Amino acid sequence: MDHWQDYPVPAMRREALFGDRVVRCFADRPPSFHAMFEASLADRPDAQAIVCGGERWSYAQCEVISSRVAAGLAARGVGAADRVIVFIGNRPEFVFTLLAIQRLGAIAVPVGVREQRPGLGFIARQCGAVAIVADADLVERVPQGAEAAALRLRVSVGPAPDADWVTLDALVTVDAKPQPPHRPLECDAAVILYTSGTTGNPKGAMLTHLNIAHSAMHYRACMKLGPQDRSALAVPASHVTGLIATIASMLYVGGAIVIVPEFKSDSFIATLQAERVTHTLMVPAMYNLCLRHPGFAQADLSAWRIGGYGGAPMPMATIAALAERLPGLTLLNAYGATETTSPTTMMPMGDTASHADSVGVALPAAEVLVIDEQGRELPFGETGELWIGGPMVVPGYWDNPEATAASFTAGYWHSGNLGWIDRDGYVRVSDRKKDMINRGGFKIYSIEVENVLMAYPGLLEAAIVARPCPVLGERVHAIVYGPDALRDDDALRSHCARQLADYKVPETIAWSDAPLPRNANGKVMKRLLRERAGG
Repeated sequence: MDHWQDYPVPAMRREALFGDRVVRCFADRPPSFHAMFEASLADRPDAQAIVCGGERWSYAQCEVISSRVAAGLAARGVGAADRVIVFIGNRPEFVFTLLAIQRLGAIAVPVGVREQRPGLGFIARQCGAVAIVADADLVERVPQGAEAAALRLRVSVGPAPDADWVTLDALVTVDAKPQPPHRPLECDAAVILYTSGTTGNPKGAMLTHLNIAHSAMHYRACMKLGPQDRSALAVPASHVTGLIATIASMLYVGGAIVIVPEFKSDSFIATLQAERVTHTLMVPAMYNLCLRHPGFAQADLSAWRIGGYGGAPMPMATIAALAERLPGLTLLNAYGATETTSPTTMMPMGDTASHADSVGVALPAAEVLVIDEQGRELPFGETGELWIGGPMVVPGYWDNPEATAASFTAGYWHSGNLGWIDRDGYVRVSDRKKDMINRGGFKIYSIEVENVLMAYPGLLEAAIVARPCPVLGERVHAIVYGPDALRDDDALRSHCARQLADYKVPETIAWSDAPLPRNANGKVMKRLLRERAGG
């Protein structure tokens, strides 16, 4: 069954890519991330590209600003293939800097603004970043000296803290020669996004120009996006969803990116109304928060036509409530990951209510296999690990061949999710192989938190499990054991907060009077701990 036959899907052909892959690709596609922006610039120079608060920037204005940022970076030694960390929140400067990096043929390394200094230092060292552009209120977290020896250029968005920093304003006013856009190969990395692994150290997924182009084309075709669309950037710009589903997709179709600096239901609803937002892609918790706000019922949201969601199941009650309040809003589940450059499956329009337990069907150029422990494909209806293939699947992890080999087979990414596919092609995700917590769309690997907990004086054992939450889906719960440890929840959380992003810090803590339960193999019995925690 071809679920996409009535959608504007471009022609496809098979191609050999990334050395050892043969995949179906869109035959006519943009050659690079920056080329997508250039095409919209040529077609719609005066159209709004970015909206934030009361300010607007056209495509032509974005070109002027980003080209000046590129010239300033180049004047200070940044060139093609150099890695540049983007440590900026949801604000226009994120997009300007991203476009400047792409213009130079450099590689953007967006990092979430919740990241702390140890994690940021690891990322800077692992990718060999030569420059960082950071919000002024985040500069204290930026590694110094041997923490990131290759980092030779520091740019602050706002006042510079000392002479080691240059402001973004000073960078763009420098008398630098304009840089013509670099023309990278489409299989070159455009972006590196770090994703936590079961070892606790993040891995840098290499999103190529080819990957990004295909994901943007999938969003355009399967959500029927066009230049009339205005997408709310309500999730972090540094996350694959914000970066690809909103920023890249809008730049590709010539639409407008409506930046939401911080998600709060009251101001978000006001923005949806004032800016006539047509498109969102958020986690279910954000839709729930909107529904709970008293102003949601009165707001004029008639322009809102596409509500994509992912990262967690959408409760049937939420689907029904949104359908009653906004009959013109089409809800679409979209399942993907950093390693798949955002989408892998999507719900065809009109199918959400009848297939609420599904994450949709494979996108036109995507392939989803269900594989057993012996590496064999399973038939319809049987549960196994979901393996994902296609031109949007990244070639691997930056400078990490071991992790790449462990996670990819002949171009298929091992998702770590257990699921099954019915005879009509609808995919269900039934469980997670990896021990992961999903807090409102933010993925948290327990071993990373456990490693930090174990550095607390006196602790002998620590386990992290999910505690159910009606709004966020799951919250972080710690079970710890240490007869000689100071039993102080606040002290333990403060210890974690110095090393971890805030959403990873345990919100509830249980101090055990006995060693944690283990099975015959010596592994902590987390199933039992989840039951005790109410999960």
